[in-house]
Amino acid sequence: MQDSDSSASPDRGGASRTRGWLLPAVKAAVSVVLLGILFSRVDLARLWNAARSASPAWLAAALGLYLLMVLVSAWRWGLLLRAQGVRLGFRQLTSSFLVATFFNNFLPSNIGGDVVRIADTAPAAGSKTLATTIVLIDRAIGLLGLVFIAAVGASAGTRFSPETGGVAPGVLWAGFGVAAMVATPALLMPHGFMRLLEPLRAVHPEWVGERLTRMTDALFRFRETPTALAGCFAGAIAVQAVLVGFYAAVAYSMRIPIGIAELAVIIPISFIVQMLPVSMNGFGVREATFGFYFTRLGLPLESALVVSFVGAAVIMLFSLSGGVVCLTRARPGRSHRRST
Repeated sequence: MQDSDSSASPDRGGASRTRGWLLPAVKAAVSVVLLGILFSRVDLARLWNAARSASPAWLAAALGLYLLMVLVSAWRWGLLLRAQGVRLGFRQLTSSFLVATFFNNFLPSNIGGDVVRIADTAPAAGSKTLATTIVLIDRAIGLLGLVFIAAVGASAGTRFSPETGGVAPGVLWAGFGVAAMVATPALLMPHGFMRLLEPLRAVHPEWVGERLTRMTDALFRFRETPTALAGCFAGAIAVQAVLVGFYAAVAYSMRIPIGIAELAVIIPISFIVQMLPVSMNGFGVREATFGFYFTRLGLPLESALVVSFVGAAVIMLFSLSGGVVCLTRARPGRSHRRST
């Protein structure tokens, strides 16, 4: 029996290691294949020349807009924390968000940034479950803001249509309405929403039950602070609008003629597509989405790829500041406790 157990353990460990590298390998392969297909259809010399011609002034403006996005994101995150009685300074939250941005861009998953934010606020919140709930609510409201901006862009723009591959404004507004209707019961009827998660108790009744209770309490507190939720939603709209402006600055730096209304559709949809866990940090999927819409506007595929790549390069350059912060800061929340 002992021999059997000892031989099974390495097998399980080997299977776990295989799963650990298999998914990233598949994602990397998808990104490489998509990028290979796209590169085979463009003039690489034109692509490089367009990138080299980028205006430093416009790229500096893009960097400034990305910083503004981080500041607004930290502010709206703070609104949700304060609604739960968690007090952390704006500077600390900005520092945490910068580090999260660094991890999002240099790890093969966007989850890493959320882990940083949860770890930074859990000591002050007195609960990892509460810190996680706040980040999830922040994410959900951010997704609502993203769809809202896409719907506004589709309604304002005239160059996209269902016939040319665009998404009809009515579809986006319907998507926004459905998402809002799904989110509303969780805030208006927390107990009813949590009942939907009751089957999870079968995994570990005490552990899961305690966390469901904490999540329910958090949702009740959010229900009692509608101004915080409204402010967070307004912040989410502002964040998405700033990101549209960021990519507009990148496009204008290379004199690519694309309008704000069109980018207000392309950028949110590209973010939604990148949420699908099929590529490495969205590479390949993002460029394919840009290429699809840019070519529908009569722009060359090279323009789509150069906007995507230069935008990604600027973001990664900016996110290096988060790496510096990570090396030099003290983790926020160590000396804080949740207020009563």
